[in-house]
Amino acid sequence: MSMWHRAAQFAPFAALTGYDSAIAEAARETDGEWQCDESAAAELDRTLSAVVSRLNMRPVVSVRYFEPDARKTGGSYLTRRAPLKAVDTVQRLLVFADGGTIPLRYVQSLQLVD
Repeated sequence: MSMWHRAAQFAPFAALTGYDSAIAEAARETDGEWQCDESAAAELDRTLSAVVSRLNMRPVVSVRYFEPDARKTGGSYLTRRAPLKAVDTVQRLLVFADGGTIPLRYVQSLQLVD
């Protein structure tokens, strides 16, 4: 028997292809979406008003927001620090200078950096 055929006998065998990745996906944890109370909503409104009054200066803001997971229930919380270009009140979005957007409904906190 050749060395190649002999080595093939001992090659790993995966009867359930993709099983490991399915287990890893099931074990991956996600966070639940934060529910805004009245005092937090009032604070966000005050900060958003201050940001809107400075939009012509492209203020740098720090936004903590919820990013829904594409594959499972829940998501994760991220923080973005970037210059803000506009606040779209029709679609309810924060629009950044680089073209990125964040829906206002996912914003947990908003701070003016400069």
